[in-house]
Amino acid sequence: MKCPFCGHEESKVTDSRGASEANAIRRRRECLSCARRFTTFETVDISLQVRKRDGSYEDFHLPKLIKGLDAASRHTRISHDQVRDLASSIASELMENQVREIDTTKLGELVMERLRELDTVAYIRFACVYRRFKDVDEIMDAIHTVAPEEVKK
Repeated sequence: MKCPFCGHEESKVTDSRGASEANAIRRRRECLSCARRFTTFETVDISLQVRKRDGSYEDFHLPKLIKGLDAASRHTRISHDQVRDLASSIASELMENQVREIDTTKLGELVMERLRELDTVAYIRFACVYRRFKDVDEIMDAIHTVAPEEVKK
């Protein structure tokens, strides 16, 4: 690890601990040349390709998933920490299953399945964007499948 102060390429790790994100490690380092200390964060690199609806591919980006989940769960009972944990657990599940490529349809269904367990409003918001509902009837059908007893009230 290159020292940010003097540029020396050797350092020693003085402390390691888990970071706030599930797939990260916080390391405290000391430069072997100038003896100054600095912190690094190491994350697992997920080499996962997402196949989009038009057939093109793009790299899986955890921050993009977090951003989408944040938008869907804004003003609900889901906290930002829960959003980060949800996104990290989805990424971890894909890594554990050694998935290297996933369609947006499968990824979206996985996200919706998890959101449905946490909060129905966030689920419906995400489904509206993901499934590209064209009219109110499609939204109402989704609401009926999630909470039919609440619709009757």
